[in-house]
Amino acid sequence: MQLTDLIAPVPAVQSLLASVNQGQTTLVTGIDGSAKTALLATIAQVTDRPQLVVVDTLYHLQALVSDLENLVDPQRVLAFPTEEVLATEMATSSPDFRLQRLEALQGLLHATQPIVVVTAAGLRRRLVDPVTFQAAQFTWHVGDEIDLATVREQLMQMGYRLDKMVMRPGDFAIRGSILDIYALNTPHPIRIDLFDTEIDSLRYFAVESQQSLANVAEVTILPATDLIATPAQHEQLRTNLTAEVAALPDPSDEAANGALAQATLAEVAAGYLPNEALAYADWLYPANQSLLNYLPDTTTVIFDDWPRINDQLTTLAEQEEQWLRHAVQAHQRVHVPQLGTDVLTQLADLKTARIYLARFQKGHGHQKFDQLLDLHTRPMQQFFGQTELFAHELQTWQQMGETVILLAASEHRRKQITQLLPAELGVITETTPTQLLEHQTQIVATNLRHGFEFPGANLVVVTESELFQQVTPTRKRTTKLANAERIKNYNDLKPGDYVVHVNHGIGVFAGIETMVVDGAHQDYIVLNFRDHAQIFVPVTQLNLVQKYVAADSKPPHVNRLGGTEWAKTKQRVSAKIEDIADELIELYAARSEKPGFAFPKDDYLQAQFDADFPYQPTSDQVQSIDEIKHDMEASRPMDRLLVGDVGYGKTEVAMRAIFKAVQGGKQAAMLVPTTILAQQHYETLKDRFANFPVEIAVLSRFLSRQQVKETLAKLAAGQIDVIVGTHKLLSEQVEFADLGLLVVDEEQRFGVKHKERLKQLQANVDVLTLTATPIPRTLNMSMLGVRDLSVLETPPVGRYPIQTYVLEQNEVVIQDGIRRELQRHGQVFYLHNRVHDIEQVVANLNQLVPEARVAAIHGQMTENQLERVLYDFVNREYDVLVTTSIIETGVDISNVNTLFVEDADRLGLAQLYQIRGRIGRSNQVAYAYLMYQPNKVLTEQGEQRLAAIRDFTELGSGFKIAMRDLAIRGAGNLLGKQQHGFIDSVGYDLYTTMLKEAVAKKRGEVLPEQSDAEIKLGVEAYLPSEYVPDQRQKMELYKRIRQTTAAGMLDLAGDLIDRYGDYGPAVANLLLVAQIKAVADTALLSLVERKQDNLYLTWTPTGNRRLQVTAVMQAIAATKFKSTMSENEQGLVIRLIIQPWMKENEWLKQLLTLLTTLATKMEETDATR
Repeated sequence: MQLTDLIAPVPAVQSLLASVNQGQTTLVTGIDGSAKTALLATIAQVTDRPQLVVVDTLYHLQALVSDLENLVDPQRVLAFPTEEVLATEMATSSPDFRLQRLEALQGLLHATQPIVVVTAAGLRRRLVDPVTFQAAQFTWHVGDEIDLATVREQLMQMGYRLDKMVMRPGDFAIRGSILDIYALNTPHPIRIDLFDTEIDSLRYFAVESQQSLANVAEVTILPATDLIATPAQHEQLRTNLTAEVAALPDPSDEAANGALAQATLAEVAAGYLPNEALAYADWLYPANQSLLNYLPDTTTVIFDDWPRINDQLTTLAEQEEQWLRHAVQAHQRVHVPQLGTDVLTQLADLKTARIYLARFQKGHGHQKFDQLLDLHTRPMQQFFGQTELFAHELQTWQQMGETVILLAASEHRRKQITQLLPAELGVITETTPTQLLEHQTQIVATNLRHGFEFPGANLVVVTESELFQQVTPTRKRTTKLANAERIKNYNDLKPGDYVVHVNHGIGVFAGIETMVVDGAHQDYIVLNFRDHAQIFVPVTQLNLVQKYVAADSKPPHVNRLGGTEWAKTKQRVSAKIEDIADELIELYAARSEKPGFAFPKDDYLQAQFDADFPYQPTSDQVQSIDEIKHDMEASRPMDRLLVGDVGYGKTEVAMRAIFKAVQGGKQAAMLVPTTILAQQHYETLKDRFANFPVEIAVLSRFLSRQQVKETLAKLAAGQIDVIVGTHKLLSEQVEFADLGLLVVDEEQRFGVKHKERLKQLQANVDVLTLTATPIPRTLNMSMLGVRDLSVLETPPVGRYPIQTYVLEQNEVVIQDGIRRELQRHGQVFYLHNRVHDIEQVVANLNQLVPEARVAAIHGQMTENQLERVLYDFVNREYDVLVTTSIIETGVDISNVNTLFVEDADRLGLAQLYQIRGRIGRSNQVAYAYLMYQPNKVLTEQGEQRLAAIRDFTELGSGFKIAMRDLAIRGAGNLLGKQQHGFIDSVGYDLYTTMLKEAVAKKRGEVLPEQSDAEIKLGVEAYLPSEYVPDQRQKMELYKRIRQTTAAGMLDLAGDLIDRYGDYGPAVANLLLVAQIKAVADTALLSLVERKQDNLYLTWTPTGNRRLQVTAVMQAIAATKFKSTMSENEQGLVIRLIIQPWMKENEWLKQLLTLLTTLATKMEETDATR
């Protein structure tokens, strides 16, 4: 028996079901919250018809969808989400919303009995007609015939964009006979491999590596957007836009700004339909069709609170008109069109069953109903953890013979509920949602947003949100699309980038050129130096060239070719590196020798504390916790750095370590940079440790002198187990009874004096440092385990990516965004980076949203004033906080889920990322609006930064964004300021390589020796442009080929065929030559050169010293070469004679075999040294 089976027999519900089958209009009152969800599920199960459920706002849509998925098969529940304001809809980059809309349209046309939830804004939206939508999709099978040119045209009409490589949902790429498409509805992008016009294979591939994952027999490709048009509609829009642009004032006129129309026209003329085309929906879709045109005749249309929906329709129409009038005044439009459909007229023509749901009967105007029904449901009262009150209520329900269902999603919560209840209430059965027991009390592993009483069905449902103050997040709708990685790697090279050539210094990368040398094609990397000097580096020597990355983003000094300038710079840095290496080794030795306290292994209390965490820990959290506990149980002091993106659960990991310390009989201290954070961490710790006898205190400016004195006395006496505080904790008068663990949050924000005091405290205490500033792993490796590193890279379950909009500053959007947040009882950050007129902004916001309580903070306030306002904001005394960029760090308020940033184009990428990280820290969808001034033409850099941040809605992209912008700063912080100059003078990669080598040398480690052999074989060995047309991909492949081991070459060859199709002799030779180069380096050769039919092998001085001539002769004897031997001033020279019958491929393979044998011999002599 299911919940719906308990509700269906109620007489009023039976009447309702009958009216649905007769196509009548019914008003149902006395229903709200999750009781409404249960009723919708019952109607869906019993009538087995499609449903369209209309709600007023996006917030209510998301709430209803996640609730419904607990009661109905989630496959049936579809959402049609749209932004409430047109300006945000045009600025959005959420492929997830697009996919949900497409699935809803597809579901209404093809699925059996879908339940589609739509907002008032979604109903107003004009859509392409159903026939065109159905035609705009492909279903392909292996063996089908397709015409690439036609498919290319159709994909563009379906909203896909042609690119060199697919990186994001909605991209497609064509390389020879290979077609890649990143469809919105497939689990991975799809690769279609053609043999002439026949589909030879269909396979999914990974975006990051571009490698194939699995073959499939068929695939369906939906459009990339619901904004699609027939060629005729497209042409009509182009004609109208051309006329519009012509009618706008002359662009040279200061008042003119047809930027929107011109940009849209340019895209439309290129064959695309950008999001901005929504502003011209009346021209694109003059037929006035909407979602209602997609409904099958048997659909039941359900309105959830009609008065609110009607209000919302009116508000949306007014806001849209206001926005369009503003556009006309700003010379962006010529006239004010009607963009939305006329919903009321369309509804009047609808011939389907309708249900109006409401708490009360009022507000339905002149609507005629066939029947009125009242269901008398009641929302469940709040118990807030008061067990006695709940037990008393439960007893009453049991005596009345009610069916009582207690819902709790996690096993931990279910256990907690059964343990809390007194034994006299009898045994509470645990059952499943499909096996409910009538007239009994049971606990079920699922959840709804709210509990309810349904007296007519003798039904009581109680959820976690009534039983506990803390709500477990509702079922997360999996985001099918994470925005794919755009900034591939900070080492990506593009023409114009600064590079470091190990032997010649800093120059500028000019691109890759194919040249004919000795009759054979070769690819060369072209580098420009001072005074118009140029060098050509063969791709076999790619290892000598690195991208220049520095601690600051200032352009470096470009070197002159020749001369001693670069050699001197390298020498200077090398001398400094020697000192640093000494320091690192001393630190490491001192650390190994220090005695520490070995904490006992975990006991049952620790297990209970860990299990009390109400969420599922991520795999990274589990790993980091294990590493930290392992360190704490060792006898040497722990010094571990925990790096994790904003909101990735570093605090939970730290709390488990703190609990372990307290369990081991020691005190723990948590040091944080700001008073507000101290207060917040204190509250978090109090909550998390509530069920355990742990004494927690805080030291901050919010305490009186007397309170501080008492706290310090208790701390010294050992009556406090855990103390949280700012740098006050470091002052001389703070004494611990027995400190065992120190947790430091964002260490880089403490001053030099504080760090010195920290070092004294750390003498033999375990230290865990938390930071959100990513630190490159290469650097950490060269730090040699002076600190151990744990990394959190997986986002917590139930977190949504932040919806990010980039748009012109716009009052309608600001008003709507603030109201949307207030409606779900959240708070808003509004970033305005100028102090002089910040009060004016507060006044403007008060005028825009009179019901919001607005406050402001900025850096010119005293610290006390600042903290007082922040403290009030944390305690929800204010709804909107206008702030300068001081919120960039150190504020953690999970209730703030909307952020507005003015003049976002002026902020750096790292800064934008850190600021955006202040929101989205709970299980609510968060919204970030990055705004720039109206009528402003963005600089190219500003535009790129905003595009990058928008595309990085994906969680965890801090690490990816950071490599360029943050990490290098982090590197400087870690190693101390004096090194910035040195990193800058040789570039980051060379610096870390030099440091690693110096440290290994000092520790007496023998590094395996390698030469850098020059390979001159005069064969065609390169990537032809017709095979790999894109320079960036070419560069990336050359790098991969250079780094691939002999064992990995087969995989690499397979990968090339997979991505680019079959290759010719030039590429086959390239792979062979790359292997020859790798083994020649190990065999310590300096030159491998072909002159006509002879190959000459020359060794480096070290190679000559370690060469065993007999071994060389034996190796040659095993090949088909004839050979001679001679000497010159460098040492031994071997001449191999290529036999007349040998083909090119044959002698290359023979040479590879020979050099592989010599390399193995050299490694053996290496090992015996």
